[in-house]
Amino acid sequence: MSTPVKTIFLDYDGTLHDSMAIYKPAFLKAYATLVKKQYAEAKDWTDEAISKFLGQTPKEMWASFGDAIPEAAKQEASLAIGNTMETMIKAHQAKLYNGAIETLKTLKARGYTLVFISNCKTQYMENHTEVFQLDRYFDAMVCAEMYDYAPKTDVLKTLKQRFQSPYAMVGDRHHDIDAGKAHQMVTVACTYGFGSDEEHTHADYKITDITELKAIFT
Repeated sequence: MSTPVKTIFLDYDGTLHDSMAIYKPAFLKAYATLVKKQYAEAKDWTDEAISKFLGQTPKEMWASFGDAIPEAAKQEASLAIGNTMETMIKAHQAKLYNGAIETLKTLKARGYTLVFISNCKTQYMENHTEVFQLDRYFDAMVCAEMYDYAPKTDVLKTLKQRFQSPYAMVGDRHHDIDAGKAHQMVTVACTYGFGSDEEHTHADYKITDITELKAIFT
């Protein structure tokens, strides 16, 4: 590529991890509890509707439900989702996209500094790190909870001071592309993830498979 990138920030869900395999059953289980407690109405959730929550912080996700659900019930449901996913992760039911580990190995071998940056909770990040041994490939692991769920734009502002420029931001949602653009980074949109075409409009590169990163960062 023409821009000599040194540090690559990578989103996780929808970029490296095919989150719906564990998120969908965890969300549906928690939502059913909210319905049972009469905090929410029964609804036939589509995969598309559920996937919109992926890439959001828990605060963003629950804000979309408005005030009908009490804050305590939201926190309880959020904890339940996390616990269900934790159980599934430890049962090796989480699934990375084909070629994800191979791509990370290749980029690391080429000398890039790789930074994990996700809008997830710390425990979620640690569970995935343990199961997939992500710390073999990433030079740093960062999640939203470590920054009180601040927007990725704000988190990147801090992280930039720790790593060598130029930078690239890789992800599937507008949070990733917008954050990268805000800091004049090379941006790569993962169109196979959970973002819409509109969210990818301003990305410098668009890929349909994680392995295509190897052709961009040579």
